[in-house]
Amino acid sequence: MTVMLEAHNLQKRFLLKPGLLARMAGKPAQAVHAVNDVSLQVRQGEVLGVVGESGCGKSTLGRMLAGLLPRTGGEIAWQGQRADLASAAYHRAVQMVFQNPYASLNPRLRIGQAITEGAVYHGLVKRSRAAAAAGELLQQVGLDRGYAERYPHEFSGGQRQRVAIARALALRPRLLICDEAVSALDVSVQAQIINLFMQLRREHALTYVFISHNLAVVEHMSDRVVIMYLGRIVESGPAREVFAAPNHPYTRALLADAPRLGASPPAHQPIRGELPSPLAPPGGCAFHPRCPHASARCKTQVPLLRDIGGRLSACHLND
Repeated sequence: MTVMLEAHNLQKRFLLKPGLLARMAGKPAQAVHAVNDVSLQVRQGEVLGVVGESGCGKSTLGRMLAGLLPRTGGEIAWQGQRADLASAAYHRAVQMVFQNPYASLNPRLRIGQAITEGAVYHGLVKRSRAAAAAGELLQQVGLDRGYAERYPHEFSGGQRQRVAIARALALRPRLLICDEAVSALDVSVQAQIINLFMQLRREHALTYVFISHNLAVVEHMSDRVVIMYLGRIVESGPAREVFAAPNHPYTRALLADAPRLGASPPAHQPIRGELPSPLAPPGGCAFHPRCPHASARCKTQVPLLRDIGGRLSACHLND
């Protein structure tokens, strides 16, 4: 399968300037370690799921892959070419659907204008055809053409997310990065939006990076899955294999904590402790303060992602 998007050793740091009293005391700026040395591939036609707790860096990773956030380090390649050298084609072909559809839509623009302004700017749609194009896109996502004259506040959450998807489709993308695109919706509406994503995948030959903390959604949609913890990938591989037999202790704990219909009360112990602060990540394996199998080596040596038979896992237990 052709590699469409590739990331090499991506890093992202956010500098936090100290307050007045801290500056007077001579304290330096602190760095939030949001993404640490992440490498991955997105293959044409697949759905790549990205999973992890809140604060693990998955949304930051998605925004870097979409070109919305500058990288502190590492490289992104689009179809074998550095993304910064293929910027026009790259930014049109890679679009993003955000978590909050109301915040991502301009409240002062009518829906039709919001959907087509990017396509008009890039010359994909003539301004004289913008209204007709908006109506066609609305129909593709299951909305009435007449909705183009309305404003975002006149829609429900599910309808606004459909509008956001239509706006992404207007630029004729090849890759959609969906950042928690269904987490803010009711369960019944989530199912409708997921079905819409899968329908559009078939109709437009789309590729997805689907970012979510909802394991059931990721398991249902994904061909491959990436598990992140505190800015690093700890396990990746075919979704069926990872969900059937997780290797990394963090992945096993995540799946054990996930609620399932008809399941008996879990007998396992939930993940202990809290996610460490990205301002001061622990040394060695970032998961060792919460891992029941941690050894002295885990506290000092960062485990590398290694092949464990068609999958990758970063755990010293594999040695």
